[in-house]
Parts: sequence; structure tokens; C-alpha cells
Amino acid sequence: MSRAALLVLADGRFPAGGHAHSGGAEAAVKAGRITGAESLESFCRGRLHTVGLVSAALAAAAVLGVDPRLLDEAADARTPSPALRTAARKLGRQLMRAARATWPSDELDALAREFPKGAHQPVVLGLAARAAGLEAVDAAYCAAYESVSGPASATVRLLSLDPFDATGALARLAPELDRLADQALEAARRAVDEGPDSLPAASAPLLEIAAEAHAAWPVRLFAS
Repeated sequence: MSRAALLVLADGRFPAGGHAHSGGAEAAVKAGRITGAESLESFCRGRLHTVGLVSAALAAAAVLGVDPRLLDEAADARTPSPALRTAARKLGRQLMRAARATWPSDELDALAREFPKGAHQPVVLGLAARAAGLEAVDAAYCAAYESVSGPASATVRLLSLDPFDATGALARLAPELDRLADQALEAARRAVDEGPDSLPAASAPLLEIAAEAHAAWPVRLFAS
């Protein structure tokens, strides 16, 4: 295993398409729920413990060998918003392209054939981590971090927020991210024996509602 592969996979410059998505931050900014560093931190904390936990557990379970097709069904069931399901599959398709070029894998090839329009991004992330020789906890960390780093980066553009302040908000969430990655790994290990239904199903209804409204905007800076 090369732990350095995690740096490549988690790097914001890895061509996985995340730069085009705000993780709900654009809608939150317009609604006045994110106005600066403090409210950004609160938004990211809520996202970490809902979307982040679910994504981290799915990704970790994929590394542990849980059937990715069943994991994709589980991801669908945990994403009520059609707009967010579409975004997750677009991100999955882009990540699949980047991962197959970086870490060629029969498992990635098989999933790409099964889901030509894209599997859910956390599932692809898990298989990409597996192809890179990473461990389940690495995939959990990557998914959890992505759940908050995307909104933080987007808010810098949306509000002209000082990048130092945005990075500071992420740094203050680090202890919670550590605990969440361990929680996701434990859930993924249970799913090996009990199946994907045992994975977390934490929800964020306001994110789902806002995503549907955001998808209908005639002009928007981010895809989601």
C-alpha cells in the first residue's frame, strides 16, 4: 500500500469534477444561511455529520469488498432529491474517468460498464481507493473531507471569503472528521456481514430541498 496515493485522490486538483459543485453552499449563501466563516463552519459541520457520514461509510464499504451494485442502490435510497442523485452520478462518472486513467482496475472497468451514466460518487471513490491500494479508513477520510472542502472552496468564490478563514473553519472540524472516519469504518465493517442496509442513513432535509430549488435556477455558478 502507498499511503501517498491518498494525497493524490484527495487533492482538489485531481480531475474528478468536484470544482463544479458547491455541496449546497451556493443555495445556502443565497438564502443567507452562509454569510461568513462562522456560518460556513456550522454549515460544514452539519454536512459532515449527515452527507459526510453516509458517503464515508459507503466508500469504506466498497474498499472492504461489499458489492458496489448494492452500495449504489443504498446510496440511491439515501438520496431523496433527484437533483442530488443526478449530481452524485455525474461526479461518479467523472471520478471514474480519472480513477481508471490513474489506477487501472478490472473492478472499476466492470462498474463503468454496469453504470455507463455514472454510479454514485462515494461508491466509485471506494473502488478507486481499493484500486490505489488504500485502506477502508483512507476512503472514509477522503469522502468525509470532500463533504466539507467543496463547500468551503465554493464559499470563497461565492462570498469572496478570505481563504485563510475558510481553511481555518475546516481545520477546526478536524477532530470531528477523525471521529467520523472511525464511525464510518465501523459501520462499513458491519455491512460486510449484515449488508448495505446496516450503513448509516443520516439525512439533511434542508440540503435536499435546497438542491431541488437550486436545480431550477436559470443562472447559477455551480452545478449543485
